[in-house]
Amino acid sequence: MSVVRKPYHLLQQTLKRIISALLKLTTLQVASLFVTVAVLVSMVLVSIIDFLWYGGFRFNTELQFAGIVVPFIDSVLIVGLLVSLLDELRNGVKQRAVSAETIKDLAYHDPITGLPNRRLLLDRLHQAFATSVRSGREGALLFIDLDNFKSLNDTLGHNFGDLLLRLTARRLKSCVRESDTVACLGGDDFVVMLEELSEQPVEAATQIKVVGDKILAALSQPYQLHTHEYRGTSCIGAAIFSNHGQSEEELLKQADIAMYQAKKAGHNVLRFFNQQMQDAINDRVTLEGELLSALENQQFHLYYQIQTDSSRRPFGAEALIRWVHPKRGLVSPDQFIRLAEETGLILHIGQWVLETACAQLKAWEQNTLTRDLVLAVNVSAKQFHQTDFVAQVQAVISHYAIKPNLLKLELTESMLLENVENTRATMLALREIAIRLSLDDFGTGYSSLQYLKRLPLDQLKIDQSFVRDIAKDGSDRAIVRTIIAMAQSLNLDVIAEGVETEEQCQILLSNGCVHFQGYLFGKPMPIEQFDTLLKQR
Repeated sequence: MSVVRKPYHLLQQTLKRIISALLKLTTLQVASLFVTVAVLVSMVLVSIIDFLWYGGFRFNTELQFAGIVVPFIDSVLIVGLLVSLLDELRNGVKQRAVSAETIKDLAYHDPITGLPNRRLLLDRLHQAFATSVRSGREGALLFIDLDNFKSLNDTLGHNFGDLLLRLTARRLKSCVRESDTVACLGGDDFVVMLEELSEQPVEAATQIKVVGDKILAALSQPYQLHTHEYRGTSCIGAAIFSNHGQSEEELLKQADIAMYQAKKAGHNVLRFFNQQMQDAINDRVTLEGELLSALENQQFHLYYQIQTDSSRRPFGAEALIRWVHPKRGLVSPDQFIRLAEETGLILHIGQWVLETACAQLKAWEQNTLTRDLVLAVNVSAKQFHQTDFVAQVQAVISHYAIKPNLLKLELTESMLLENVENTRATMLALREIAIRLSLDDFGTGYSSLQYLKRLPLDQLKIDQSFVRDIAKDGSDRAIVRTIIAMAQSLNLDVIAEGVETEEQCQILLSNGCVHFQGYLFGKPMPIEQFDTLLKQR
């Protein structure tokens, strides 16, 4: 019995060790040992059958039993060796996959900054070209070069230079949208690709300049390079792309050329590759500077355009701002109003217009010919949506002691739709102090009956684009007829602007419009000429 028990004991110990090791094995090793265990179980079953059939084990010696167990153990060792080899093979495949991913990353990204490199940039630029063609929107490349980077490397070492590049990459990414691309072409050459800019080239150039100025400001801030504080400057060359047929390399070269032009001009400079675009940007910057001093130097003037009724009797006028520039001469509002809105100067200009108009209403009170005239003033969206706008209007009216019902504020459709509830509240507050409200350029925006019904308006002004061709365009006549009918149904006054011919006037009159404004009755003119015009009537 001792001979039999000893092999069983060995078998039991072997099984325990296999189970213990099994918990530590990989999936592939577990599968392999499962086969081994199955073989072992089969051998045990054979032994049991042998015992039952022959009435005892045929292994009468320990040596006979070992003759079977030893080959089995050898088999286990061989299987284990195969499992180890397979596991090493799997690890090798995994390492090769990681290595391949690393190689791929190095192929498309700069090793120092981790930014897309030239290869990936050109690929994204190719896709951006296709997107620009479909959308019609402009895009741009900004080529950025750090001034005196080589000197930093030579004096402090490459560790400091590499740190500066990484910090620069971080600042560049903070200056653009997530949809834009920041790339590093090697060394201190960075490129920013902007997409989805305006469809209008000059407006797109303005957007580029805003981003470029933001980048220049960010890169001019001090850097902490380990124990050293470093201040640097940079230059940017910009090239705009749309559906112009240039290649990716050509566009990159254009931005590079513009960058070298910027370096020639000095530090912290942005230059465009397109000279006409650069001229437009330069003009805009110059105009912005001149606009700042225009109010102080009293270069703004109000011109007045007469408004008449069906009997050609004057009942009011519209005050229109003009900029009388000492060198440029008379500057049209189309050239500076949008710039004033973008820079915030429109608030100061709007306040000046309001005060000047109220001062004129006060002056008109002294003359029986003009004391009942209603004066219309255009209000910008930024001015109207100020939280204290109503208080400002009240203060000006009180200061000049005028009749508030003689002041009419002209609003545009687009500004009324910005936060309708607040807009309505402001309009109601203005109506409470008897200010008249007119909807300017009606028909060119949303023209929603829903907001017309809700907003406390006094008048609709038919845009001149419908009046211009009313004599020969049936669609324009239908639109004008509809606007007039709509105004009448809502108990609103209606006035047509841009009336230049008698035929236009008669068509409008026949459709129920009885108030007019346009060159047929008088062009915008200084107050002295306007007073003369009134006397002639």
